[in-house]
Amino acid sequence: MATGHRVRRSGVLPRVAARWALWTFVIVNVVVVEALFLTGGTGKNGTLTAAKFIGLHAALLMLFQLLLVARLPWLDRRIGMDRLTVWHRWAGFTLLWTVLTHAALVVLGYARLDGASMPATLLALSGVPASLLGILAAAVVVLVAAVSTRYLRRRLRYETWHALHLLLYLAIGLSFVHQLLETTTFGASGFARVYWWGMWLLAFGALVFGRLVVPVWRNAYHRFRVAAVVPESDTAVSVYVTGRHLDRLPARAGQFSIWRFPGHHHWWLANPFSLSAAPDGRSLRLTARAVGRTSAGLRHLAVGSRVFMEGPYGAFTSLHRTRPGALLIAGGVGITPIRALLEEHTAGDVVVLYRVRSAQDAVLVGEVRELLAARGGRLHLLTGQTAAGTRPFEPDSLRALVTDITERDVYVCGPPAMTSAVLGALRTLKVPARQVHAERFSLA
Repeated sequence: MATGHRVRRSGVLPRVAARWALWTFVIVNVVVVEALFLTGGTGKNGTLTAAKFIGLHAALLMLFQLLLVARLPWLDRRIGMDRLTVWHRWAGFTLLWTVLTHAALVVLGYARLDGASMPATLLALSGVPASLLGILAAAVVVLVAAVSTRYLRRRLRYETWHALHLLLYLAIGLSFVHQLLETTTFGASGFARVYWWGMWLLAFGALVFGRLVVPVWRNAYHRFRVAAVVPESDTAVSVYVTGRHLDRLPARAGQFSIWRFPGHHHWWLANPFSLSAAPDGRSLRLTARAVGRTSAGLRHLAVGSRVFMEGPYGAFTSLHRTRPGALLIAGGVGITPIRALLEEHTAGDVVVLYRVRSAQDAVLVGEVRELLAARGGRLHLLTGQTAAGTRPFEPDSLRALVTDITERDVYVCGPPAMTSAVLGALRTLKVPARQVHAERFSLA
C-alpha cells in the first residue's frame, strides 16, 4: 500500500548497509575457505595443491551465484535485481575462468605425477566418477558462459537463453556431488563437513525460497486476475490486476514484477513491467508499450483471466530518499515507475523530465501533469530526436533545467543509452552518489 516518502538525512543508507552485509558475508567465507585449505593437507604435488586451492574457491563462487539470483526480498529491496544480476554476471565469468584453471591444473598435476601426456591423463580421469562429474560440470559452465556473451545473448530470444542458462543448475548439482566424492575437500574434518553442508543448504534453500516458495505462495494467496484493460494510446495499454488481500502484498511505488498471462500466451513467456500507479491495497496497474509479442497483445486480455506474478522486485523506491527535493527523469515507457513514485512524493519540491520523440508518444503525461499540479511540481516534456541535435541530458542542459540539481534526489528510468547518458552527466555535475537512483529494467 502506498505510504508517504521518508527522507533519510543521516545514518547509513539501506543499500549501503546491504552491500556492507553482503561483502562481510563474502569476506568471512573466503577466510573460512582459506583456513580449510591451510589445514586440509596438500595435494600429491605442487600443481595438485594449487588445483585444490582454486577448486575450493570455485565451489564458493557457485554458492555466491545461487545467493545472488535467489531474489531474497531483503537484498532485492535494498540493492535491486538489476545490480544483483550484474554482479551475478561478473561472478559467473569469474567462475568460468576459475573452473577452467582448476581443471587444467588437475590434468597437469596428474600428468606430471604419472609421467603421461595431458590428453592421456584427461582420458584416464574421465573413468574416475568424481573426476568425470567435475569434467561434465566444467563443460556445462563453458556452454552457459558462451551463450551469455553479449554477441550470442543479443541474438537469442530471452526464453531460449533462459532455458540454456538453467543448465547452470545442472553444473552446480554435478559439482556438489563431485565435491561429496572428493573427500579431501568436503570431509577433511568435522568442521569442514558442517561448513560445506551448511553453505550448500543455505544457498539451495535461499534459491528455492526466493524463486519458488514465495511466488507460488503469493499467487495462491492473492489469486491475481485481470480487472480491466484500458488503452492509453495506439501503442500503449494499462492492465489493472486485482486479487485477494492486496493490502498485504509488500509492493511499493517504483517496483516492478515479472508478469505471466497463461490464458494469453504460453506460461514460459514473461515480461518485467513496472507498476504505473502506487499500490492502493485494492488493485495493481501495469502500463506497457507494444514492443514485443507479449506486450503488443495485452490489449486483448480477457477480463477475469488469471495472472501469474513474480515479485514485486526492485530498489527504485522512496526507501532510499535522502533529500526533500526530487528530480525524476523518465525516457519512454520508463515513465511508469516515475508516475507511481509521484504519488508517494507528498512533500518537497519535485521536477519531472520526460523524454520522448514526440508529444504523441508521452504515455500517461496527463496523469503526471495532474499529480504535479496537486504537489506544486514542474514538468519538462523533452521532445525531438537526439540525432537531430536535441541533447537535453548534457550536463549544461540539465543544470539549466534544474539549477539546484545537486541538492535533490535524482531518480532515472529509461532506455539503457539514455540512462547511461544521464548518469554520466550527473557524475560530471558532481551530484552525490547517495542521491542518485537508477533502474535498468531488464530480465537479463
